[in-house]
Amino acid sequence: MSPITITSPTADDVSAALKAGQGERVALLSERTSPRKVAETLVAMANASGGMLILDAKIGNNAIGLSEPKHTRELVSAAALMPDPPLLLHQPELVDLDGATVCAVRIPSGLRHVYSLKGQYLIRSGRRNRPLLPNELRRLLLNRNEVGFESQVLEKASLDDLDPTHTAAFHQQLNSVVDLPELLLSHGCLAETTSGLKPTVAGILLFGVEPQRWIRSAEITCVRYPGETMSDDFVRADIRGVLSDQIRSAEAFVSSNMRQGMRIRGLAREDTPEYPISVVREVIVNAVAHRDYSIRGDNIRLLMFSDRLEVYSPGRLPGHVTVDNIVEERYSRNEAIVQVLSESGFIERLGYGIDRIIAVCAQEELPRPQFVETAAGFKVTIYGHGHNLVGAAPPAGLFSHLQLNPRQEKALAFVQENRRITNRDYQQLCENASPETLRRDFADLVDKGVLLKIGERRATYYVLK
Repeated sequence: MSPITITSPTADDVSAALKAGQGERVALLSERTSPRKVAETLVAMANASGGMLILDAKIGNNAIGLSEPKHTRELVSAAALMPDPPLLLHQPELVDLDGATVCAVRIPSGLRHVYSLKGQYLIRSGRRNRPLLPNELRRLLLNRNEVGFESQVLEKASLDDLDPTHTAAFHQQLNSVVDLPELLLSHGCLAETTSGLKPTVAGILLFGVEPQRWIRSAEITCVRYPGETMSDDFVRADIRGVLSDQIRSAEAFVSSNMRQGMRIRGLAREDTPEYPISVVREVIVNAVAHRDYSIRGDNIRLLMFSDRLEVYSPGRLPGHVTVDNIVEERYSRNEAIVQVLSESGFIERLGYGIDRIIAVCAQEELPRPQFVETAAGFKVTIYGHGHNLVGAAPPAGLFSHLQLNPRQEKALAFVQENRRITNRDYQQLCENASPETLRRDFADLVDKGVLLKIGERRATYYVLK
């Protein structure tokens, strides 16, 4: 794990924090605040994503200046020693802001311990400090402990719960000279217990006969919506099985549900998929490899819209990794899973692949991907070529769930090839149908969000929505 660097806040840092105002990563306290309250805030921020604590004469976005700067600095230093274990921070700084002196201290993200104050575990949530819920404390202890959730032994599982096909394939792929149990033991997929060798969480996820029997939320929900927002019309697949199969199936879902077309580069046209498949693969692999499998009731969600692809994985960024340093910093929540997936050819252990995702999107002239940490997870958004593709057609089978009649299927095939359809076109396709029947067909396709009506009367035509 990379060392944590604690730096002193500068005047610019403090000014920016004051301008941003109170929040999860900025806390403003009065110089009259008790040491206990200061310690509570330090603990809460240390157990969350870190940030900056600023003390002034009065709480506000404009610095007034401390009446006793040295006393306030000593107060913060003393408060940092009150938690268990003590917070070893950089010396609080007295920062001058246009003649007004404030005291500021930086709390880094990714500290190695879980901190308490008088037996109470706190976390920063928005503008306030609150007690950690039991399940939150458990996850935090796991994330900051040397032994994570993936290393836990499943006591009721046995070697029979590992699929011999998967384990033998891995053994053969590595061409290992050691026997299979020893190989799995060295990779953290088995653990020695008083009852003999038992599968770990990592072992079941990677090689289990039925992984979801033991970790129910270890699955990927893939959904393709026709438009830019969620709707009642969609194609869905719930992907289960071992992690390697999940990765392949999720990638196949995106490949079969994304549009294919052409784009103009210079004077040439070139075939272009809606999303670069290498980016799709990297995003899926990262979600599977680095999600928090200890979180119950939530799974990886892959959502395809007409303009973007979103992949959400449960669990906030691990260790000292933040959205700001995610390209440079490395921290594996699931070291055993990452190692096996790496040796199976899915990922490079040296990094998350975030830099490659950004580089490929830039090369493909796509907008920069968005990385967002939510209250309980992490989301990556990739923007595709979408509407910029020439002759782009929706993926085959996109509207199969809508139970269209044969006439409507003909109409959609015509639109995919010609980009639009008129009443006259439809009449020629379905010569035996009455104008009223065809009008109802069009109205139904518009109501279902498949077609968009353009123009009025004789100038009316329809395009894919």
